[in-house]
Amino acid sequence: MSTTARIEPGPNASLDSVVIRFAGDSGDGMQLIGNQFTRTSALAGNDLATLPDFPAEIRAPAGTRAGVSGFQLQFANHDIFTPGDIADVLVAMNPAALVANLGRLKDGGLIIVNNDKFASRDLKLANLEQSPLEDGTVENYRVVEVGITKLTKDTVEPLGLTTKEADRCKNFFALGMMYWLYSRNMGPTEDWVRSKFKGKYADANLAALRAGWSYAETVEIFAGQPYMVPRADDFDAGEYRNIMGNAALAVGLAAAATKADRPLFYGTYPITPASDILHALAPFKNYGVVTYQAEDEIAAVCAAIGASWGGSIGVTGTSGPGIALKAEAMGLANIVELPLIVVNVQRGGPSTGLPTKTEQSDLLQVMYGRNGDSPMPILAPKTPADCFEVAIEAVKIAFKYMTPVVIMSDGYIANGAEPWKLPDLDTIPEMKPTFAKAVEGEEFQAYSRNPETLARPWAIPGTPGLEHRVGGLEKQHLTGHVSYDPPNHQFMQELRRDKVNKIRQDIPATEIHGDDSGLCVLTWGSTYGAARTAVNGARKQGKKVGHVHLRWLNPLPADLGDVLAKYDRVLVPELNLGQLVKLIRAEYLIDAQSLSKVQGQPFTTNEILSRILEEV
Repeated sequence: MSTTARIEPGPNASLDSVVIRFAGDSGDGMQLIGNQFTRTSALAGNDLATLPDFPAEIRAPAGTRAGVSGFQLQFANHDIFTPGDIADVLVAMNPAALVANLGRLKDGGLIIVNNDKFASRDLKLANLEQSPLEDGTVENYRVVEVGITKLTKDTVEPLGLTTKEADRCKNFFALGMMYWLYSRNMGPTEDWVRSKFKGKYADANLAALRAGWSYAETVEIFAGQPYMVPRADDFDAGEYRNIMGNAALAVGLAAAATKADRPLFYGTYPITPASDILHALAPFKNYGVVTYQAEDEIAAVCAAIGASWGGSIGVTGTSGPGIALKAEAMGLANIVELPLIVVNVQRGGPSTGLPTKTEQSDLLQVMYGRNGDSPMPILAPKTPADCFEVAIEAVKIAFKYMTPVVIMSDGYIANGAEPWKLPDLDTIPEMKPTFAKAVEGEEFQAYSRNPETLARPWAIPGTPGLEHRVGGLEKQHLTGHVSYDPPNHQFMQELRRDKVNKIRQDIPATEIHGDDSGLCVLTWGSTYGAARTAVNGARKQGKKVGHVHLRWLNPLPADLGDVLAKYDRVLVPELNLGQLVKLIRAEYLIDAQSLSKVQGQPFTTNEILSRILEEV
């Protein structure tokens, strides 16, 4: 062990917030310890936000920059909206992790580095000629070098593990050090280890965790007392749990099925970053949830359509490439008018693109990417916890209007986590659908309409007296028979468009955060957190700025045009090359300006704040 700097907590070791970034090989367990630190901080009452950063290659060579896996979290004693722009602390398990993440650490920040992995072979794998610990690369930071690999091996040696097995415990040694440094309670993680691992593997990970704590406590690397981030007191009273976006979406879908008293069918094909929705829904079979892993994307969506036709809540989930494959079947759901839910967890594109990185580039694809005019309602969650509410709202709208509905999440939301207040289930409205009933002596008209919603009847197949046609050919108004009549086709196309537009009556008034004049920052999806923080920062500097965030993207809120007209300028930050801004310009004929980012990473607060200050 050697150290080139010391942390001096000073007389007051209490901090308002901390940003930590764990980085190492994809096999080093950085996501695991990041999630454990997150869970422990949530139980401690901190507000938090996380950013898992997976390598793009499934099995990149160990020790290379391509194989670096990162996990960043911010935990605080107040309300926060992002995982932080830059880290206060970087825990780096090898040279590649250090150099790949150094730009995400603040000047003067703390680096805890595993110096056992800085041999010549490790430097070569990281494409380095010299050690960054010795060539001046880290001279502007506080650096603590710890022989984590050897210390872990010595700790677990009595348990009889192989060298490879012992090496897998080093992440818990690093976690123990960080738990001591920030006064975290190890109890929840110890309980988790006992439930996750068995026998000597549980004992080894527990020993490494405790050894890391004891090492940080007894060796004079961190002088004085550890830091403390007090619990956040601005939360509403209630019971909270830490939740990730995909899990929240799954719980929301299951809750909607319970409130609707209908079975939920989830048909999907594995694809990053949507696969965890299947994993999260699978245990809910006792709540009427059926999960189906299909052989391909087309089979998955068609099976979900079949479930909706049979009276269940049909749901299919995927990412952008899967949406391309599902497009024709989504058009089928549109023309047959069934309550299908399509979940798109967006990732970097085009084609296979950046499978593990986040983006918002599928908006125009989902809006227009089907043959013929095929309008669909589109809504997007803003945070991981918001996925729960969005899932329920999507099911409610699909039932009420008899239409497929698209949920636009993304990789940042799907894999990010935050505290979620458990809802009072009694406050979630019942949404039991009304099924068609046969009337003796009357021909069933499958495409008659509810005048308030333009929804057609939902007829369970096999019900006597409700026989009707389904399929992709155009339907005759009222009867649903196949029709090639030109005026009927235009009438039905306009009717399906008008039905989607009628959803505006269910969209609440647009909320303005901040000023209602000057500059409007207009966002959707996961840009919410960075934009909200940036707007707050600009207003503290005396700038006249407001923030409007959209949950509904199609249809847009009825009052949005009037809201935007109040401002001199409109800025639209998006993780694409300017898709929502095109829709806003076309719909409202205003000179909205685009702020684009397509780097596989979410916006930082400073990126949006800098542009705000330029605009005002």
